[in-house]
Amino acid sequence: MPAPAIRTDRLSKRYGAVRALEGLDLTVNAGEVFGFLGPNGAGKSTTIRLLLGLARPTAGRAWIFGVDARDVAAAHRLLAYVPADVALWPQLTGAELLDLLAATGPGVDADYRADLVDRFDLDLSRPARAYSTGNRQKVALVAAFATRAPLLVLDEPTSGLDPLMELQFRRAVAEARDNGQAVFLCSHQLAEVEAVCDRVAILRAGRLVDVATVPDLRRLHRGQITAQFTGAAPDLSDVPGIDLLDQTDGMLRFSLAGPPAAALRALAAADVTALTVREPSLEEIFLDYYGQAER
Repeated sequence: MPAPAIRTDRLSKRYGAVRALEGLDLTVNAGEVFGFLGPNGAGKSTTIRLLLGLARPTAGRAWIFGVDARDVAAAHRLLAYVPADVALWPQLTGAELLDLLAATGPGVDADYRADLVDRFDLDLSRPARAYSTGNRQKVALVAAFATRAPLLVLDEPTSGLDPLMELQFRRAVAEARDNGQAVFLCSHQLAEVEAVCDRVAILRAGRLVDVATVPDLRRLHRGQITAQFTGAAPDLSDVPGIDLLDQTDGMLRFSLAGPPAAALRALAAADVTALTVREPSLEEIFLDYYGQAER
């Protein structure tokens, strides 16, 4: 059985008395887009530094396709990395930068790179010092995606990109997945994570809270149902998992945790004229986890 793209075993990091990461057990499979979420200070950047071999763990280990992450040269032949804050050599043009990054990386698909340059509307003739934040980000993204590296580690990769370029980013992520590459995506753009990720992990205060697919996470949390009716209101008193949010003449709104069958039977017994069901967004789930941990 092939080794996973990323595997960690009780990966931990302390800086003096500060616990940055504690006992992280994580597996990311080849061909999977994996979202890594958490508030500032949760341990996301520390995790990435440990995976890239830029920091040594206090305890535990990490592997990239079975290669110990502490073997930096071997591990980096299997991955491409886009940092949150891209710094480029200011005197080099975009074309020179892409050639330099290609020469130091795990190989490049030149035709695909040319396609990406066109799609990201990147002017390669300009020097890096003339690039905006968004254009510096585009250079790093084109360089990473064009490598066809088995693993892409992307830390806040769309900062500075406009909405049209974000769509191109999502398209490139989908193409990487279809190509069998793994994508480890750390992002504050929860809508982006929701749109492209197969699974997500939620990290808080250096500890892993949960790992699940987005649909599975939604099922663990409350959906919101609005029912309009004529006549007597539906009787929801015996339905488990109900939390009534609002009720007026002819309308009630409630949240529901767990299976919906009992609630639907209660609604079916009344003269319901309209029904709206809204699943929680990934942002609501994330904030719910964060709030529960605070409490």
